[in-house]
Amino acid sequence: MHPFDPGYAHTPYADLVADYPGTETYPVKDFRIEWGPIFHRGRLDGSARVLVLGQDPAAHEAIARRILVGTAGRRFQGFLNKLGIDTSYVLINTYLYSVYGQHAGNAHAKDPDIARYRHRWLDTLVTHNQIEAIIALGGLADTAFHTWRSNPASSPYDGAYEHILHPTYPDSAAASGTDPHVAMSRLMANWNGALTALSTVVTPDAQRPLVPYGNTFTAADLGVIPEADLPPGLPAWMRSDEPWATRQGATPKEKRATITVQIPSGQRPF
Repeated sequence: MHPFDPGYAHTPYADLVADYPGTETYPVKDFRIEWGPIFHRGRLDGSARVLVLGQDPAAHEAIARRILVGTAGRRFQGFLNKLGIDTSYVLINTYLYSVYGQHAGNAHAKDPDIARYRHRWLDTLVTHNQIEAIIALGGLADTAFHTWRSNPASSPYDGAYEHILHPTYPDSAAASGTDPHVAMSRLMANWNGALTALSTVVTPDAQRPLVPYGNTFTAADLGVIPEADLPPGLPAWMRSDEPWATRQGATPKEKRATITVQIPSGQRPF
């Protein structure tokens, strides 16, 4: 048997996905709207106790149609696993569409039109679940959370909140000149502090000892994206952290319009 995510057929989520914003809200120069909106990953059946705010979908997500399924997803899945949260979570992004350059993400951090639809998702999720904790991955997600809480019309929420460094922070920091070891150590310390705080307020799916991170990610620290989180029929290699989807092209426009999908060599049945 292959478990799968049944999608958005039932209310209130059917109404949300039928009414998503497009180019009138997300400008083409700043977002890859041509790949369509990517809404969520995780439980929409009322069983979620942890709500996660990410940033925006990447190439892997554009193909799998669920968020946080690549390297960032596997790293954060391991974080949830350390808390004993194996299934009772739901994840959404700050932006429905892939950001076209980091400057664009920052420019729209407090965009009221973008926030209006995001608030509908947040209100719906905290209303239809028993959310014990909300976790924001990175600065844009933190801004999104506080924008939501400052809106007088938002649904009540009195659970825990943790803002942690984005799972790919070490990679982006290193690319900007930070020593890779320093960047990774910073992430490990930040995540360990959040684990300690959240372990006292989140009801686990499975009781297990809290094992903190060391100096870097190990194989044991990486979670597996559950098959039940994805649409039916997607192959197992789409849940790996191998770079099976990459943007390619000789010009910026061509690269924007092209995602090349290739089965990782170690996962081919031939």
